[in-house]
Amino acid sequence: MKTPDQLFDLTGRVAVVTGGSRGIGRAVAGGLAAAGADVVVASRKIEACQAAAAEIEAETGRRALPVACHVGRWDDCDRLADAVYDRFGRCDVLVNNAGMSPVYDTLTSVTQELYDKVHAVNAGGPFRLSALVGSRMAAGDGGSIINVTTAGSLRPNASDLPYAMAKAALNALTLGLAGAWSPKVRANLVLPGAFDTDITKAWGPDAKRLAGEMNPMKRIGAPGDMVGVCVFLASAAASYVNGAQILVDGGLFRTL
Repeated sequence: MKTPDQLFDLTGRVAVVTGGSRGIGRAVAGGLAAAGADVVVASRKIEACQAAAAEIEAETGRRALPVACHVGRWDDCDRLADAVYDRFGRCDVLVNNAGMSPVYDTLTSVTQELYDKVHAVNAGGPFRLSALVGSRMAAGDGGSIINVTTAGSLRPNASDLPYAMAKAALNALTLGLAGAWSPKVRANLVLPGAFDTDITKAWGPDAKRLAGEMNPMKRIGAPGDMVGVCVFLASAAASYVNGAQILVDGGLFRTL
């Protein structure tokens, strides 16, 4: 029987994190590397990816590959998948974390351009990357797909409806992927609540304060709060966890 240290050890694994240069993605990429994985840091701006990759290599001693990728563009997703396999020859963990939630005044003010862009980034890109990488995982040693959505997809409201709809699509994608290449490839869903990221910065200080006050934990999440659950889902410790939907929201959206 493996020890807990062995179960959570990611040495020899390769992990891809989209939106990996800042916020939740940056914290998760660093956590996976600290657990032993080589990581691919992907986001739109190559300079931000390079800076994050250099920090991760310095902090952990693991290899970190920066790749510019706009996940809303399938050509970019194709290039990202090819870059990973060209460099490492494998991918064991895919974390679809990149997302966007632009603000708008009213539902009628939402343009088709905004709607299409939100769905392309939050749902379309993860679909394409999961198809490309998941099929290669299945042909190789298997792997773990971790999709980061939002607790708001379970209880959406009018202020971020295109985002919640797109993340709900990602929820459905995850459940479908759990059976697509099983038992070699597991797919699981992590649903954060309000986290201190670029999305919540747009709320303003009063809204963030109120969100913290109404949470049972009396604060909103910090990016580091996502690391443990993602390392768990990536590791052998979660070898029988497939199709799970894990809330990381301080208990705000707790349901039976």
